[in-house]
Amino acid sequence: MQSIARTNSSAVHAATGSRARSAIKTGLIAGAFASVASSIALAICGRYETGSSAATTNATSHWVWNREALFRRSPSLRHTALGYAIHHGSATFWAVLYAWLHANRRPAQSVPAALGSAGIAAATACAVDYLATPRRLTPGFEHHLSKGAMAAVYASFAVGLALGCAVANRERTR
Repeated sequence: MQSIARTNSSAVHAATGSRARSAIKTGLIAGAFASVASSIALAICGRYETGSSAATTNATSHWVWNREALFRRSPSLRHTALGYAIHHGSATFWAVLYAWLHANRRPAQSVPAALGSAGIAAATACAVDYLATPRRLTPGFEHHLSKGAMAAVYASFAVGLALGCAVANRERTR
């Protein structure tokens, strides 16, 4: 009886380890796609609404530099690179979580299904970012963008997430 329990336990641990590895691999790829897509949207929306393509990414560095980061409009290592690193880390976190939750299901069978699922994940990230996260740890770009531009940024995140997952799933099936 103990050997059956040990065998089942080993199988569960192996499956969990495999699921975790798969989620991390998919999340790293999808997170990169989501981060780049939403960063492009941030730059475009920032340029259109504030006259600066760097201000929105700089604002994310308020995690470290406090309110000073909200007033920086020019690209810099101190604010832009750090802001992007924080944004990329956050995108990767959400992508790994998304991949973990969907690791045991088949890839989306259609583009609308993939975008819908990723859209739900992006909406969840937005809700957590602004309803559950302490103000000190919000993305920061909300200080520069209208609600419509914010929606465009999170929609871009969803497109990047869906595309990144499709690429990761394609690599896995090769």
